[in-house]
Amino acid sequence: GPGGGAPLENANPLIYRRSGERPVTAREEDDELPDSIDDREIFDRGGPGRGRRAGRGRAVQLRSAFLNAANLIRSINDPEHPLTLEELNVVEQVRVKVNDAESTVAVEFTPTIPHCSMATLIGLSIKVKLIRSLPERFKLDVHITPGTHASEHAVNKQLADKERVAAALENSHLLEVVNQCLSARS
Repeated sequence: GPGGGAPLENANPLIYRRSGERPVTAREEDDELPDSIDDREIFDRGGPGRGRRAGRGRAVQLRSAFLNAANLIRSINDPEHPLTLEELNVVEQVRVKVNDAESTVAVEFTPTIPHCSMATLIGLSIKVKLIRSLPERFKLDVHITPGTHASEHAVNKQLADKERVAAALENSHLLEVVNQCLSARS
């Protein structure tokens, strides 16, 4: 397991090519036009608005805080391997659904093996990254891609339970592991 010297559950995972960052359009650069949050912004590290000027009202400040979060879910580190969740195909942009108007974000993630004991930790890391990066108005749904994990129902139930998530984050060891998953690799 992570840092414990135990054998890896999935010693030779498939590694996938990272997708490129999307180009920023002139419309997205225009501070006078509304710019909604979409799936690519959740997946990507900066998405549209990277060059925006701060201080143009509360909405722009929230957006700037959101967009300047170092990296969103594509660059979360796997707890077992020195790779990102994107490189292991645990997260994909096509499995991120955002409805800015209804303030909802749903992320499906796919563990690398059906009996992955790290599934809850990975889901918790994704959820924490979103909680820390998005405005509070968003309702978050982080769950396992249906049919890809032996305990998907139990893991999804844990991730959907706000009290259990809060209690998990009060555990200093667990919080340390989550923070390692969210930290930039050197």
